Amino acid sequence: MDGFEGKRGYDRNPRVVRDRRLGRSSSAWARSFAADDVRPLIVCRGPIRKEAMDVFAQMGMEHYGILLSEKDSIVYTHALAPELRCIHPAHVHRVKDYTGATKDERIKLMQEIVAIARTGGYTHVFAGYGFMAEDEEFVRTLEEAGLVFIGPRSSVQRAAGLKDEAKRTALATAVSVTPGIDDATRRIVLRKWPDHAALRAAAAERGLRGAAVGGVAGELRSAGVPLAEAADALLAAAYAQRVDLYTTDELCEELERGAAELLARHPGRRIRLKAIGGGGGKGQRLLAGIAPDAADPEAAARARAAEVPALAREVLAEVKAAGVGDNKNILLELNVEETRHNEIQLIGNGAWCVALGGRDCSLQMHEQKLLEVAITQEGLLEAIERARAAGEEPRAASLERELASIARMEAEAERFGQAVGLNSASTFECIVEGDHHYFMEVNTRIQVEHRVSELCYALRFENPDDPADAFEVTSLIECMVLLARHGERLPRPSRVRREGSAVEARLNATNNALEPHAAGVIVSWSDPHPHEIRDDQGICVKNPDTGVFMHYRVAGAYDSNIALLVTYGGSREETYLRLCEILRTTTLRGNDLHTNLVFHYGLVHWFLARSVWAKPTTRFVVPYLTQVGLLAVELGGLDFDAMWSELGARHERRLAARAGAADATGGGALRKVFALKDTLVRRPVERICAEPHLLSAWLSRNMGSFEIRSGRVRWRKNPVEVLADTYWLLNMTPEPRAPAAHVIWDHDQEVLSRALGFYRRAGERMGRAGSAPSWPELRAHLSQDTAPPGYDDELWQRVRGAHLGFQAGLELLDALVLAGDAARFFELHVRDDGTVAIPERLFDRDLSARMRKVLAPPPAMRANEIVAVTGGMFYAQEAPDRPPFVKKGSHFAAGDPLYVIEVMKMFNKVLAPCSGTIEEVLIDGGEGTIVQKGQPLFRVKPDEVLVEEDSAERARRRREQTLRYIDAIFDAEGP
Repeated sequence: MDGFEGKRGYDRNPRVVRDRRLGRSSSAWARSFAADDVRPLIVCRGPIRKEAMDVFAQMGMEHYGILLSEKDSIVYTHALAPELRCIHPAHVHRVKDYTGATKDERIKLMQEIVAIARTGGYTHVFAGYGFMAEDEEFVRTLEEAGLVFIGPRSSVQRAAGLKDEAKRTALATAVSVTPGIDDATRRIVLRKWPDHAALRAAAAERGLRGAAVGGVAGELRSAGVPLAEAADALLAAAYAQRVDLYTTDELCEELERGAAELLARHPGRRIRLKAIGGGGGKGQRLLAGIAPDAADPEAAARARAAEVPALAREVLAEVKAAGVGDNKNILLELNVEETRHNEIQLIGNGAWCVALGGRDCSLQMHEQKLLEVAITQEGLLEAIERARAAGEEPRAASLERELASIARMEAEAERFGQAVGLNSASTFECIVEGDHHYFMEVNTRIQVEHRVSELCYALRFENPDDPADAFEVTSLIECMVLLARHGERLPRPSRVRREGSAVEARLNATNNALEPHAAGVIVSWSDPHPHEIRDDQGICVKNPDTGVFMHYRVAGAYDSNIALLVTYGGSREETYLRLCEILRTTTLRGNDLHTNLVFHYGLVHWFLARSVWAKPTTRFVVPYLTQVGLLAVELGGLDFDAMWSELGARHERRLAARAGAADATGGGALRKVFALKDTLVRRPVERICAEPHLLSAWLSRNMGSFEIRSGRVRWRKNPVEVLADTYWLLNMTPEPRAPAAHVIWDHDQEVLSRALGFYRRAGERMGRAGSAPSWPELRAHLSQDTAPPGYDDELWQRVRGAHLGFQAGLELLDALVLAGDAARFFELHVRDDGTVAIPERLFDRDLSARMRKVLAPPPAMRANEIVAVTGGMFYAQEAPDRPPFVKKGSHFAAGDPLYVIEVMKMFNKVLAPCSGTIEEVLIDGGEGTIVQKGQPLFRVKPDEVLVEEDSAERARRRREQTLRYIDAIFDAEGP
């Protein structure tokens, strides 16, 4: 397949596009590991599917196929899987869904996949990072059908993938774990059948006997088997035969008891509920703790634990484990509050296990990762050297502790992988508190963020008889295929360093508050940056006949991820700078399209300005968003039109009051200056004001360019240069082919170029040897009343007049700085040891909720209506067997649940914004009804009539605040 790289014309990055055909190697030993005879069926969707197709083609496989669900091909127009542009129709197999909503549907889908594989001539199955990838029953079904799963075998899925089993394995292999309860279902069984005889009777009564169900009969007959193991054997047999030994109500009662125990023993700590089969942030809920000074801790714990049943049902519904025979076990763990989320990439063949460094995934929200960055021992050693060379001893010491921690985690991860016989790729996940880490779970699949690791390390496989005879593998998918095809024949590899660092930003369909936003159509997307690896499901594969971008609908049936934006560099600093440039130059346009692109832009600038080696916890993003919301509030109180007009008037009055100034500048000259600079200054400022995430980026980027003294901004950098840099920041620099609306206008560019040239020449004429003068020095020089050497009086007056004209109006930049200061933006900072100092005020839940509404205003609604907060799937109750939250005539209080909406695979319980009574239910059906954002759901009678604030009062307050800003930014003495 010569020229395979041309199949992905919009991405030719050599770090991911390469010839992987071992069958063409000059080495006979390497040729023996060829895998071009593998015929894989891809049973997942998302970016991983297109990546797998590319890797399979690069490995020389010509026969691979994909599944296509009805939701991709029928339900959502324009959401047709973009991968179809790159595969023969004969290799596309239609199914109802990729996972199945119930256990019966999942079993039916498993059998359907087996049938498709057999009739289609497929030998292997690849499940990417979807739920099917960690489904022990699915993998076992494939194995029994004679198919090979490209991923961990079923025994590994059970030992490492189920969170309760994995935790027990971790304890047995001296891996530190978080305190909690992992055996709720076992406790139920032993509560109902408390000895061996009772367990045997329960098995016999339900027909759970014989080797076909995991040898349960033998384990239950032997009195030497510990009672706990016998109970586990009974549970395993029941799951295998799809028999329920306990009800959901019994599980909820047991979890409620366990939560009460944990809360009473650990006052002040929250409890995390985790489904054993969850993943990707799904199937988890947090239960608030009790007050540390509670008068009666046990009573307080019981009261708080009463919330557990509802949370448990949400968890089971989210991971689709509420059916008959499903393993419904849920873990209860102490939530480590100030925690970072680190993970280790593992690869193994059952005989050996190798760690490929770590990833910091702490920047997340709603349990969904947003940005992941590599952590490698080599990168940390280099960062320590740079910190010491710069005299930053506290930072160096912090990085040394980080180095010791990652080394321990890698060692524990390899030990764990060896213990379970890991035979493919998996991820060992930990939570880190200070210098200590705790095992969290193992994801027995490839991770969304796997590229971060494979860009840092390649795997070198050497011939045991001749170390010079070797080949390198640079893709984890490629390695998984080789392991599935050749298994234990592969010798233990060594890891070879590729890049110094790598980072991934997840481009998601979310609004400015990072809430999922269903629907939206992408109509154009700029080409990737040279250092960008864009895993976008093939969305950017253009029409092969016309070369035109094809519209793509972001369907709400799946998670919110649209694409993965990955880059790399020689160091973490260079990597973040490259990511910043990718985000800056990416243009993504569409109809009703909302993404988190600009959020990432502000976030990356925040870290670049403070420290890319900062150690944010998983709690960082919500306070950061709250702070950005406060920026928006401050900007919303300003009238920049009035500010611009008043600045022009004050400049004129100041000139008129100066003797001789009018003669130097000419009558009305300053009005002409303001007219000439109107769009030059106001366009970028207004764009920043319209998007608070851009203001976050601007403030962070310019942190070293100003200081605030006595309520006034003092620039260390020429504001003209700041303005020019602002155009760069906003990607509005001149571009001949770009629409005028997206770039600086020609006449504005001419004025800006003249201003920059003027100050460059003025600095040169100051006559300083060796370096250009600083802005404070140049400003003081230009403020002299008398002409300095080299100027006559007339020329000097013209120079000063030009200086005044170029600086006039740039006070709007001062207003942006003061808005950041008023919102206390700079209080959120990084300490010397790398930890992030978050002001306590930013943890206020009410404030955070208000700021989310500022960043993403809810849909407009009448006082007597409740409308859908977003588009998605509406549910009237939290589970099929539960009553609806409200019905006609129901009274509800503010904060009571009204309905559940599923959007992007996440279940969101929507709470009442006020108290009132349901007068009418406006939506038919309560189980899985599709609704649109702003669609009326209930007609209500509020308990209190809401009174809107008087518009005149709002205008008065805005005018007064604007005048206060003008007083602070206008310097009566002049620039």
